[in-house]
Amino acid sequence: MAAAAIDPTSWAQARSRAQERSFMAKQVSKRRSKQGVAVVAGVGTPNGLGAALARRFASEGLHVIIAGRTLERLEAVAATIRDAGGVATPVAADVTLDADVRRLFDLADKKNTLELAVYNVGNNVALPLLETPPDIFESLWKQNAFGGFLFGREAMQRLVSRNKGTLIFTGATASLRARPPFAAFASAKAALRAVAQGLAREFGPEGIHVAHVIIDGVIDGDYARGQFAAYVESKGKDGLLEPDAIADAYWTLHRQHKSAWTHELDLRPFKETF
Repeated sequence: MAAAAIDPTSWAQARSRAQERSFMAKQVSKRRSKQGVAVVAGVGTPNGLGAALARRFASEGLHVIIAGRTLERLEAVAATIRDAGGVATPVAADVTLDADVRRLFDLADKKNTLELAVYNVGNNVALPLLETPPDIFESLWKQNAFGGFLFGREAMQRLVSRNKGTLIFTGATASLRARPPFAAFASAKAALRAVAQGLAREFGPEGIHVAHVIIDGVIDGDYARGQFAAYVESKGKDGLLEPDAIADAYWTLHRQHKSAWTHELDLRPFKETF
């Protein structure tokens, strides 16, 4: 039986596609080697803000270290990043423990140079002040202010040695004002804001960009849709903050020229009252 003839055009096209894939892979590899590592603390479900931040940074070539309390969820987020061609390492960690935060950044050191760190931690609890147990109040403070301090300290030890890099904290409407029944949460978020300001004023002159982002509205994610679906429905199209849109804003902060840095940025849907 005669061998099938090879179409020169098809062969050339296949070779061209292979060369293009090889070129793109080399470019991504070079970009990763140059840009280093991003650490994102506070990563939960694949539809949450932490996951969106990790995906955005990975898409820019950074090796993303993602930290959260549940390894299974972290593995799911890491899988989506890898499927898109990115690199992600999941780490189960409690950011209120000094040893865990140190371990997180020690791992980042082994991967590459730290370029960007984001503290996206802090659960909200709605309780009237007289019904707030001391352990709940303390827990919120530890998640926000104390954890932010531990995270910021470890990040700064890496960034300041190079006089370069970005550290971003996720805040909330409660960072600016306390209203019932969120007194405990607001006090914790206000304290985190103070940590961010202190770091910015101390290390900004050293070339480190520290930013605090106020999320003034509800994020469109699993938590909101699961806990108050009727409210989500009432907000209509673009009435909630889209995680990917928030992630774009964080990346813009990272890319800002040092002659025009933003320290505090508030983000809200166009129809949100403020």
